This record gives sequence, C-alpha cells and structure tokens, in this order.
Amino acid sequence: MAQSCEHLAGLSANDFPPPDPPEGCKECLVEGTRWVALRECRACGHVGCCDSSPGTHATKHNRQTDHPVMRSVMPGDTWTWCYVDESMGDLTVL
Repeated sequence: MAQSCEHLAGLSANDFPPPDPPEGCKECLVEGTRWVALRECRACGHVGCCDSSPGTHATKHNRQTDHPVMRSVMPGDTWTWCYVDESMGDLTVL
C-alpha cells in the first residue's frame, strides 16, 4: 500500500505542466543516448529518464533542483513519486 505524503495528496494530471520536451528525455536527446522510461517533474515539466536508464536524468534533476515530485509519462501509467518522502502515489481522476 502506498504511503501518503503532503506533496502527492490530491494530485491530478492537470497539476503537471506540459512536458519539456514532449518527445523524450531532455539530456538523452542532447547526448544521443537512449532511455528505458520517462518521468516528468511537477514543478517545471522537465522530462528525464528513469533510474533503469543509463543516464538516470530524472533523479539527477531532482538532486540539482530539489523539486520533490515526478510522475511517469509512459502510456497508461498514472503513478507519481515523491523524492522527499520516498512515497508513491496515483493521480486522481478529475
């Protein structure tokens, strides 16, 4: 069962800005590398690759910015993650 945290409470997809960039991991696109899955930052929309990807750019973005929440932007996924509380959530349906 997912733990709750104040950063994830009541979030919906509408609480996230448009993905930046919408086509993939920002750093991987510049580097010419591949990703496994993509994550989007709630604070700024930065799209980075997951921790299973060689670049781990989503986590690196969190460490550089302290932006606490990201979501999976993979088709069909609705889960979120809070780096601060190490908690998983699910986007509410509005």
